[in-house]
Amino acid sequence: MNVIDHAKTSIGGIGPARIAELYETEAEVFRRARPKSMAIIGNGLPGFFGGVPMHWMNDWPTPFPILVDSARGATITDIDGNRLDDFCLGDTGSMFGHSPPPVARAIRRQAGRGLTYMLPSEDALAIGPLLKQRFGLPFWQIATTATDANRFALRVARAVTSREKILVFNGCYHGSVDETMVRLIDGRPVNRPGLAGEFRDLTRATDVVEFNDLRALDAALRGNDVACVITEPVLTNSCMVLPEAGFHDGLRRLTRATGTLLLIDETHTISTGPGGYTRKFGLEPDLFVLGKPIAGGVPASVWGMSEDVATRYAAYNRVKEPGYSGMGTTLSGNPLQFAAMRAALEEVMTDEAYGHMDHLARRLDAGLTAVIDRYRLPWHVSRVGARVEFICAPGPLRNGGQAEAAHAPELEAAMHVALANRGVLIAPFHNMMLISPATSAAQVNRLMTAFAAVAARLTA
Repeated sequence: MNVIDHAKTSIGGIGPARIAELYETEAEVFRRARPKSMAIIGNGLPGFFGGVPMHWMNDWPTPFPILVDSARGATITDIDGNRLDDFCLGDTGSMFGHSPPPVARAIRRQAGRGLTYMLPSEDALAIGPLLKQRFGLPFWQIATTATDANRFALRVARAVTSREKILVFNGCYHGSVDETMVRLIDGRPVNRPGLAGEFRDLTRATDVVEFNDLRALDAALRGNDVACVITEPVLTNSCMVLPEAGFHDGLRRLTRATGTLLLIDETHTISTGPGGYTRKFGLEPDLFVLGKPIAGGVPASVWGMSEDVATRYAAYNRVKEPGYSGMGTTLSGNPLQFAAMRAALEEVMTDEAYGHMDHLARRLDAGLTAVIDRYRLPWHVSRVGARVEFICAPGPLRNGGQAEAAHAPELEAAMHVALANRGVLIAPFHNMMLISPATSAAQVNRLMTAFAAVAARLTA
């Protein structure tokens, strides 16, 4: 739990003392409901640094991480028998539900035929055409995480342009790609605060401007020395920021005019539709990345390139000195990935599934907005397809700087625990909620009811 600054008169329109009281009360309820979990994980799991297998598990705002027994569809059950309607869904990794049956069947089938052998399988024959048909780019490669896919795509961009620099938007998220870990603070580019073991000045080879600011983007690209602009279509990992009308058209026009490649990272915005934001809104990237849910929860990612980039990269490879490209990882492109990815693309990520997801997401958006209006909270709701977020500040937000300022960590933490105690799990690092094909209308109703109950507590 973040330490509350009681000198503040208001956090998201709520008094600090009330937020602290809500967190303390709800934290105790959370502990009492999980005696087995508390006994096992309350002091940390043995043998793990920090008591958890991955350090960010300690960043959940609950008093200790939920110890999961099982997850199916859009429901998680912990070892104490508490059932939670899951709207976090592994922060997009399980966006299509936990263990989608077609993916589970594909995994079982492939498990008896070998898990990794550094060679393609028959499923790989189907995946290339499926990716081309769905996302529009003609040539693809497989990796294991979106971080890897972004790193590899940026390496290609530098190779074919003979330029070192890249450009990102303030508040961006592209996994743990080092070059993207920059921010604007008081208008000055700096290394992102909190980076461990980072002694390089990342701003030397990375420019950063605000999202939706075409004038700043024009100025940054005018030197014709930027290899690639990498961006999500919507800023999603802070408080959500939607593109303003004309922004993406301007972005594409400016990058083309300066010989700069455009990389669209759809790892979160695949919530928009079967072909992501790119297909729905007619974006024309040179490079494209998608990770997290592409194989139904099995670690996998894809990155694609245009005909022009592929031609230029093939020419580059013909003349470059022999040796390791810096792109790889032994377990990437394994048959388990192929099997799960094919099942996800053919049987899970369907038009019908997205229709269901979008319908319930619109309902959730309207329901949360109605609660905010009812209690006269200075908050708003933002949505991209099946991805919904409530933001404890007025909106809409225009850029990453505004999104950073809109965060209310103490209030968000208290609400997260209160919602969990009412049977609802949302994303821990921002107030994100995903609708999956397995999510039911009843689950959405329970989320709206829980949200209203917490809002009533905060404003009583």
